[in-house]
Amino acid sequence: MSIINQLTPWKKRTRTPYREVRSTKLNGKTAKSVSARQQRAKRLLWGIVLILTGLIVACSPPVNSQIEPTTLNSRYTEEQPALSGNGRFLAFVSNRGGTRQILMYDLQQQQLVDLPSLNRRNAIAESPSLSYTGRYIAYIANERGTPVIELYDQATQRSQILPLGYRRGVRNPSISPDGRTIVFETSRRGQWDIEVLDRGFDVELDIPDGSPVSQE
Repeated sequence: MSIINQLTPWKKRTRTPYREVRSTKLNGKTAKSVSARQQRAKRLLWGIVLILTGLIVACSPPVNSQIEPTTLNSRYTEEQPALSGNGRFLAFVSNRGGTRQILMYDLQQQQLVDLPSLNRRNAIAESPSLSYTGRYIAYIANERGTPVIELYDQATQRSQILPLGYRRGVRNPSISPDGRTIVFETSRRGQWDIEVLDRGFDVELDIPDGSPVSQE
């Protein structure tokens, strides 16, 4: 009987009430649940930030989509300058955009002139020559290793291959101020010679306003 009386108080001291244990477990689960919700909220917030950043970048204009579109010189190679007869326009060859192309610059307005359909992806344009007002541009277009002389008309915004019929090389075309005559070099005889191409009487001449038209 004395042994039982000694053990009973020991059991009462070490036994934890059921409600206290349950409360402790619930508090632990609650803390974990709150922490998980906070982590999910942080991940959601970062996701929203990333989405908004992507939208801002996508809606922003691309940097250097047109490389220095209003300047004469750039960080790329500019060469083969040609001046119009009236001294206002300057044509040249540039490597802007990753390919050789002919550009025209207005020296008065200090900006580039749009030349639709002149430059093509599958052809390298070079050696430009301008008529008096820059309406006509004679140049070399090299497509798949075959150079031809082409003539661009700013009035129609079209290029045409001049019907030379040469199978050998041509280079360095130069157009007269009125746009009727084009001289160039050709190697059809096995050496470089100079030839003259007369476009005929039915072409629209590029002459200053008020100048007499000669049909000789």
